[in-house]
Amino acid sequence: MKMTKLLKAAEKAVKQSLRLRKGEKFLLVTDKEKMEIAEAFAYWAKKIGAETTTYLMTDTLRPITQPTRLFIEMATKATAIAYMLDARIEEKPFRGYMVKTGMEHSRICMMPGLTKNMMERLVNIDFKEMDTFTQKVIKALKDTDDVLVENPEGTRIQFSVKGRKWANDNGDISRKGMHGNLPAGECFTAPVEESFSGKLVVSLIDDKLGRGVMEFEKGRLVGFSGKGIAAVIQNIGKDETGRIIGEFGIGTNRKARITANMLEAEKAFGTAHFAIGDSYGMGKNSSQHHYDALVDKISIRAKGKIIVKDGKFLL
Repeated sequence: MKMTKLLKAAEKAVKQSLRLRKGEKFLLVTDKEKMEIAEAFAYWAKKIGAETTTYLMTDTLRPITQPTRLFIEMATKATAIAYMLDARIEEKPFRGYMVKTGMEHSRICMMPGLTKNMMERLVNIDFKEMDTFTQKVIKALKDTDDVLVENPEGTRIQFSVKGRKWANDNGDISRKGMHGNLPAGECFTAPVEESFSGKLVVSLIDDKLGRGVMEFEKGRLVGFSGKGIAAVIQNIGKDETGRIIGEFGIGTNRKARITANMLEAEKAFGTAHFAIGDSYGMGKNSSQHHYDALVDKISIRAKGKIIVKDGKFLL
């Protein structure tokens, strides 16, 4: 087979991120639009000698909110999972199930909304360089109780991350219990919920471009405006766990751009994102919901020092 840019990126994903080994049980969850990407993953998995199963989600079965009994059996017996369905808001509970199951029984690479262009541009990169820089960002913010995030649009949010664990999404999804994205390139944690108060002015939420405002008091969303946020709140319904702050993240992938695709946008260098809903075990909140919202042109102050100024790192 001719070595294309896609195949090179898939090789990096399979051999360096997931580090598949001979005899492993590898589950690929895809749709028709991502089949070319899935085939590239499967090519390298077969080369390695992994036992690979491809699950094609037909559009007639979507949106899917809960797994079937047969799917549960496959997911719990896999030792590595790659998820690459396009991102749909109604499928958040299913994605939540995938993350929880993947971390409990194996390891999982989540790629909702992945495109061929993103694979070629953002996965075939120097993971080591990105990892080193991301560690510097974590060091500058770890255990601080005075984080301040602002931007010219009116964002002003203050909170603590003292005592909270940080995750370095550096592309390493090689061990049981691990969960990460491809493309990679962020660090994230869960703010101390009671400390989180102020206003976020976002440019993107859950793949919906457009200005939105989110107001928080002691970790809970108490006010909002904007069509994208309204759609998210409608999907949450009466589930109060979906309105609690669950994540604070910073993008560290130099090649990522702000687009109507949160999988890429949240990795954009020098941006911040905040999620309401599940905290992935890093905070107090557990929820079937998790919605990322992007804040750009940010300035971040922590430990009395400016870490980011107008979207540019000062590290």
